[in-house]
Amino acid sequence: MNKKIKKIIDKKNKSKIVCLTAYSKNIAEIVDNHADIVLVGDSLGSVLYNYKTTRKVNLKMMIEHTKSVRMGVKKSLLVIDLPHNTYRNKSEALKNSKVAIKETKCDAVKVEGGERVQHIVSHLVKNKIPVLGHIGLTPQTVKGKFKSVGKSQKEKNKLIRDAKALEKNGAFGIVLECTYSDISKKISNLIKIPTIGIGASVYCDGQVLVTDDIIGLTDAKIKFVKKYVDIKKIINSAVLKFKQEVKSKKYPTKKYSY
Repeated sequence: MNKKIKKIIDKKNKSKIVCLTAYSKNIAEIVDNHADIVLVGDSLGSVLYNYKTTRKVNLKMMIEHTKSVRMGVKKSLLVIDLPHNTYRNKSEALKNSKVAIKETKCDAVKVEGGERVQHIVSHLVKNKIPVLGHIGLTPQTVKGKFKSVGKSQKEKNKLIRDAKALEKNGAFGIVLECTYSDISKKISNLIKIPTIGIGASVYCDGQVLVTDDIIGLTDAKIKFVKKYVDIKKIINSAVLKFKQEVKSKKYPTKKYSY
């Protein structure tokens, strides 16, 4: 087993796991200082490309961004999302995972779905490809408005089956997205692999958020997103100062000229 993955699994019930996204070397270098897992998420579709759905993201895009992120990640576990329509069957999943890992030198792949993809997870793991699962709200398959999962008993039962299926077939952890607190707690206590929540309560073994959201680079108005700094305000201040100095001929001075 990959030492970094073992380290993540060993944090279960001992130390909270910190996971953040990165889509470029510059952000990755900062995030790597603090995170246990750096995820190159297909959320880059909406964050960087203004897509209304992650289904428009393709493997080439994911690979190029992960190559950039890899240059900034030295200690964290680096995970790449397999985008929509890249793991529809076992052979396709294995082929694309091998390409992604070979070209990016990432440590693991993430796939969405529970029982539906358990045979794919099993096949990847048997071929020595570490897999992070993702259940609850799964953006690649959602049509229409995003909503929380696990309110009804039927949804709770499905979430439990999904989590157990992923664990049984070798996933080293599971992202729980927008699942209610009680079921997040139950699943986290039920399985031996870590759960990483996004809008899924403090009861998970770790938390993941989109870095661009927490620094205020996006205008995300999502219940579970906490903005820790308004980076747009800081950027605006710097750009305004540059503009003023150019207009007033204060920049460039001799110090900044050849």
